[in-house]
Amino acid sequence: MLTTGWRLLRLIEHLITGTMIGLWIHLLDRLGHPPAWTARAVRWWNRRLCRVLGLTLEVSGRVAPGALVVANHVSWLDVPVLGAQGEMGFLSKSEVRRWPLIGWLARLAGTHFIVRGAHQTEQVMQGIADDLRGGRAVVIFPEGTTSDGQGLRRFHPRLFALAQIPGTRVQPVAIRYQHADHPAPERAAAYTDDDNLVLSLLRIVRHPALQVRIECLAPLAPAPSARRHELAEQTRTAIARSLDLQPEAA
Repeated sequence: MLTTGWRLLRLIEHLITGTMIGLWIHLLDRLGHPPAWTARAVRWWNRRLCRVLGLTLEVSGRVAPGALVVANHVSWLDVPVLGAQGEMGFLSKSEVRRWPLIGWLARLAGTHFIVRGAHQTEQVMQGIADDLRGGRAVVIFPEGTTSDGQGLRRFHPRLFALAQIPGTRVQPVAIRYQHADHPAPERAAAYTDDDNLVLSLLRIVRHPALQVRIECLAPLAPAPSARRHELAEQTRTAIARSLDLQPEAA
């Protein structure tokens, strides 16, 4: 109980700190002087959030600069956990933009939000393409929703159109939440069904030893003729093998 209370107090302090940093970045940006240290500040905030929540990160490999990172999706925690590894953008659902504080911080960090409407989707994809060409890795979660970590859903091929940008490498990244003493997937971090952010946070801060295992697999260099559904299955199979999971039927 004391550990839970202490983590919650530290979380409140960390959110306030993030708000102050975000306001400063926003002000400088409005004044026409966007700070060069924004990416470093975002990475620091993500890394400290993981520590505040009591997470232990076990990382194998590293994210390649300018890679289209394809990851399995278990929780909202996937974003800060991956964001703690380096400078990268994310593709997220539009509703995250409306989350109190977190949505605002995500916008400042350069998150791309999928919104309804073909024209807006085209703009989002163009923004991601610009990031990739500029050497910034971008993370996509092609399952389209979260799972409980016990399996892999179908990977939607549409997002793999980004892999057709010349020179783009596709890098599968496997994420597993587990108890530090047990290698089996841990459901405490899963954000599914009727979950809300408050309940999810409480489960996480109450967990005595939540560990996150991240394996950055070898990047792929797709041929120009590579089909999207083939890339989707190739990355899905690689992630399933890393996690020792059986993918759900596509």
